[in-house]
Amino acid sequence: MATLAEKGASGTAVWVDDRLGSSKFVKRSLNKVFPDHWSFMLGEIALYCFTILVLTGTYLTFFFEASTRDVVYHGRYLPLNGAHVSAAYASVVRISFDVRAGMVMRQMHHWAALVFIAAIVVHLCRIFFTGAFRRPREINWIIGVTLLLLAIFNGFSGYSLPDDLLSGVGLRIAYSVAQSVPFIGTWLAFLLFGGEFPSGQIISRLFVIHVMIIPGLLVGLIGAHLAILWHQKHTQFPGRGRTETNVVGSRLYPTYALRSVGLFFGIAAVLGAMAGLVQINPVWLYGPFTPAAVSSPAQPDWFMGWLEGALRLFPAFEIRAFHHSIPNPFFPTVLLPGITFGALFLWPFIENRFTHESDRAHHLLDRPRDKPARTAFGAGVLTFYTVLFFAGSNDVIAKTFSWSVAAVTLTMRVLVVVLPFVVAWGTFAVMRGLRDSEAEGLLELPLGDVVPWVHPPSNGHPPGGGEARALSLGDLVATDEPFVASPVLPEANPDSPAAKETVEPKEPAAAEIAWESLGLAPPETREPSGGE
Repeated sequence: MATLAEKGASGTAVWVDDRLGSSKFVKRSLNKVFPDHWSFMLGEIALYCFTILVLTGTYLTFFFEASTRDVVYHGRYLPLNGAHVSAAYASVVRISFDVRAGMVMRQMHHWAALVFIAAIVVHLCRIFFTGAFRRPREINWIIGVTLLLLAIFNGFSGYSLPDDLLSGVGLRIAYSVAQSVPFIGTWLAFLLFGGEFPSGQIISRLFVIHVMIIPGLLVGLIGAHLAILWHQKHTQFPGRGRTETNVVGSRLYPTYALRSVGLFFGIAAVLGAMAGLVQINPVWLYGPFTPAAVSSPAQPDWFMGWLEGALRLFPAFEIRAFHHSIPNPFFPTVLLPGITFGALFLWPFIENRFTHESDRAHHLLDRPRDKPARTAFGAGVLTFYTVLFFAGSNDVIAKTFSWSVAAVTLTMRVLVVVLPFVVAWGTFAVMRGLRDSEAEGLLELPLGDVVPWVHPPSNGHPPGGGEARALSLGDLVATDEPFVASPVLPEANPDSPAAKETVEPKEPAAAEIAWESLGLAPPETREPSGGE
């Protein structure tokens, strides 16, 4: 017998459906299938980190004061008692030592930001190396790259809000970068910073950007990203029963939903443990920002490390064009990021110029080995930015190993040019070898004999696009192409008519051609060997 609560819920559902007609949509949505491969959870990790960022950031805004006015700190952190600091810095120290759960929330917010950007980067790499950016997903690729760009900007703005010495050094570099833009640099720097650096308006402006503008854009783009994904259906790796027209995996409810809920709480638990056990950004040790001081060695958050490295490795020279000097920082910190993100935005169209694959939709993913050129190029580019990342710590490396900074810098300059080509060449050779090795197999004859066979490229696809196995003669004659058969068995019930039709010759002539091509007689005329 239904309880009162069940009757109320049922009545509410009927009332809502009567006005919105949502029952069909809800039923169809709950039955939507998602693939089970672990790599498809990378996007969800980024989404859940963003959710945690919103929750912890909301808590922090209740106590943070976005102002550079001078105050005298009085709180539980005794070394700073009586010191003149900015209101922003004092509020961050107060959050860390005086507000209940303030330290955990602040560090959880910071760790979530680092993991959020890392998850986006790895997610984009998965999409790149598997070709998930091809038609019809070019728009979602562009949205994803935009999300990465906004996440980096928001990470830097949040990192700069405490007004400590380390973040102040970062803002000073950002001011110099803005000034380095040819022709408009001075006006651009004044517009962004509200005057000469350090200005009294930069913290309040960064706060608005960090808390309102960029998060609003992120929410809108994430919603659009998910809506397009939902409409276009999910990609999947080639495999058993998977085609361009279906999706093999788990239904949204209950399997996938429960898995996602578990993943969210797992991520929250890991970030909470990191916040409680692993210290990050101890601003009370850095001290408040003063224009005459600088911290060394100074390291930014990881997502800015490649820009720091580019700035340190770029040779010390400037050029003059159109009667105007182009400052040195422009090339590594404005031109390089512009080329990087410009290439990312345009990559689906750049690749299509060479592959001409936009004539149809692609729902089955590539394996990296099946596209050795793309994989090699991606590996080389990742190597380039990895070297830049480590170059951003050249002073730390020199101090750790008792080397000179000049020697480390020179070594990094050589590596950033040579190593990407070496890695790309090696990756191409390995991927092509793996791809071609799958094109070789064994042909099983009806009487148990086997002979080597090679599966050549077919229909524009590279050899070995599926699972390597031994082929029977029936597989070859079923397609009426004795030596151009796919190495993947048709996914069907062996007892079904479709499966029987696949392994049985459809045309006697095709069988005869196959036997003749092997130099053998048909089964009914072939003489049995001894013992048979």
